[in-house]
Amino acid sequence: MTTLNDDAPVSADEALARLMEGNARFLRGEPRYAHTPREVLADLVKGQHPFATILGCSDSRVPPELLFDAGFGDLFIIRVAGNVISPEVMGSLQYAGVHLKTQLFMVLGHEGCGAVQAALAAKFLGTLERSRIALLLQSLLPGLDEVDPQHPQHLEHAVEANVRWSMRQLLESPEGRARVAEGRMKLAGAVCDIASGRVRLLA
Repeated sequence: MTTLNDDAPVSADEALARLMEGNARFLRGEPRYAHTPREVLADLVKGQHPFATILGCSDSRVPPELLFDAGFGDLFIIRVAGNVISPEVMGSLQYAGVHLKTQLFMVLGHEGCGAVQAALAAKFLGTLERSRIALLLQSLLPGLDEVDPQHPQHLEHAVEANVRWSMRQLLESPEGRARVAEGRMKLAGAVCDIASGRVRLLA
């Protein structure tokens, strides 16, 4: 079991392995962190040292802490509908890299994402949403240019395309380029199958 408040640096490859091992435990129904002692929470008051940062969707069915069988203090998580990139999200990610020293950043999408579905409806059917939702969907649309709405698996393709679009925006930011050049950041994309909870890494 990992130490929840261990401040030893964790490499990006080790962090990714921990995440996928945790997902495997979740799928087997053998979680390590089903019950967290109260003294662990008290210890975390001293500070946080997460081993990975995850940008995920707000969907209530895909909580990263459970999917990856992670303990309190293990993951720094930003959740927003459609895992969209915004100044606020970028600021949170930058904080994770600069102050928390996480080396692994994961963009986690999920099958049947409602935000992606709404973006497809807006793009191809002209469906109108309320102003704030429409503004959020505008952030997703550029990543869906290659999606064929006639393909029988177009939603699955769109979900993957949206994850890659978020990854691209991170990698093309000045901070992302700098950290990659320094060899201090690894960016992974993944999609969760809601029906099973299985997390699939994108190639």
